[in-house]
Amino acid sequence: MSDQPDMKSLSAQAEAAAPSPGTMKKLGIGAAAIAIAVVAFGTASRMNANHALDRTAADTALPSVAVVRPKAGGDGGALVLPGNVQAFNSAAIYARTNGYVRRWLADIGDHVRTGQTLAILDAPEVDQQLAQAQADYQTALANRNLAASTAKRWSTMLAKDAVSRQEADEKSGDLAAKSALANASLANVRRLQALQGFTRLHAPFAGVVTSRAAQIGQLVIAGNAAAQPLFTISDIGRMRIYVRVPQGYSAQVHPGMAATLTVPEYPQRSFPATLVRSAQAVDAQSGAVLVELRAANPDGALKPGAYAQVAFHVGTGGGNGLTLPGSAILYGNDGPSVAVVDRGGHVRVKPVTIASDAGRTVVISRGLAADDMVVDSPPDAIHSGDQVRVQSAAAPDGKSGHAG
Repeated sequence: MSDQPDMKSLSAQAEAAAPSPGTMKKLGIGAAAIAIAVVAFGTASRMNANHALDRTAADTALPSVAVVRPKAGGDGGALVLPGNVQAFNSAAIYARTNGYVRRWLADIGDHVRTGQTLAILDAPEVDQQLAQAQADYQTALANRNLAASTAKRWSTMLAKDAVSRQEADEKSGDLAAKSALANASLANVRRLQALQGFTRLHAPFAGVVTSRAAQIGQLVIAGNAAAQPLFTISDIGRMRIYVRVPQGYSAQVHPGMAATLTVPEYPQRSFPATLVRSAQAVDAQSGAVLVELRAANPDGALKPGAYAQVAFHVGTGGGNGLTLPGSAILYGNDGPSVAVVDRGGHVRVKPVTIASDAGRTVVISRGLAADDMVVDSPPDAIHSGDQVRVQSAAAPDGKSGHAG
C-alpha cells in the first residue's frame, strides 16, 4: 500500500467542508443588513446632534428675562413720600453798612436769644460822616434860631407900622426856609446814627447759629448780593416739612391730617407731624401738589435741610394700586411704561400711571393687571412683539419664585 493519501478522498473532504451557495447568500445578506444599520445609526446620531444644536442656538438667540408679579397694595394704605425739612424761621444776616469786622461773638451751633449781638464792625467813614452831619445840624439850627428872632422883631415893628408888610413877610419866609434846612440836617444825622447802629449785628429771633462767615478784619460791603451772609440764624424749635404729593393722592391729603416722618440718622424713631397748608395747584413739571407740614422739635433731632420720609395714611389713590419694583419701570419720552410677557413669551409694552414712588417700589394706579407677568430690569431696546424666554417670576419685594 502506498503512504500517500488518496487524492479522491481528499477532494471529497474539501468539497464537504466548503460552504454551500445558500449559506454564502445568507452571509452576504447579513453583512449588508449590518452595514445598513451602521449607516442608519450614524445618520440618526448626526440628525439628533443637529437638532440639539438648532435648539441650543434658538434658546441662545432668545433673550432671557426675569419677570415679577404685581402685588396688590393692601396693607395700611400708607403713602410714603420724600420730604425736605426746613427751620420754622431762618434768616441770613448781612451787613447794612460798610466796615471791617472787629469782633464776632457767636459761632455755629450756638443758641442765641432775640437781639443778642453777633458781631461788631468798625466803620470809621460812617463815624466821620456822622460828626460832619451833626456839625451841619448845629449850623442849621443856629441859622433857624437867628431867623426866628429876626422874624419876631419884624413882626413887632409891623404892628407899629415901622416896616412894610413885604419886609415882614420876607423875614417870616426866611424863618420857614431855615427851619426846613435844620429839619433836613437833623434827618441826615438820624440816618447816619442808624448806619452807625448797623455796626452791631443782632439776632432777629431766638435760634441756633447755623453758619458763620465773619472773620476778624474782614471787609464787608453793604448791598453786595454776591457776598456770603455773615451769619445764618435758624429757629429749630419747630420745623417745616415740604412734600410733593402726586396728583392721584392730592384729593386725600388735606390740612389738619396727621403724618409721621423718619430721618436716616434715627432709623428706629418716628416724628409726628401735621399738614398745615397746601399749594392747591399741580406743578406742571412734577405733576405733584406742594404741601407743608409742621413738627415739634424740642430736642433738636430734626435738622434744617435734612431729607425725610413722610408717611401719610391714605388709600391707594384710585385705580388698582398694584406694587412693582422700581427696576421694572421703563421711562421714556411718553412717560413710564412696563414690559409684559404673555404665555407664549411675547412682549407687550404698556403705559402705566405711577401713583407713588418710594424708590425701591412704586405703586401703579392705572395700566396694569394683577395677573400680568412684568419684565424686571428690562433692556432699553425691548419692544412690543419681541420674543423672550422667561426665567422666573418674583414678588415685588425681590423674592424669586417660578414662572406660572
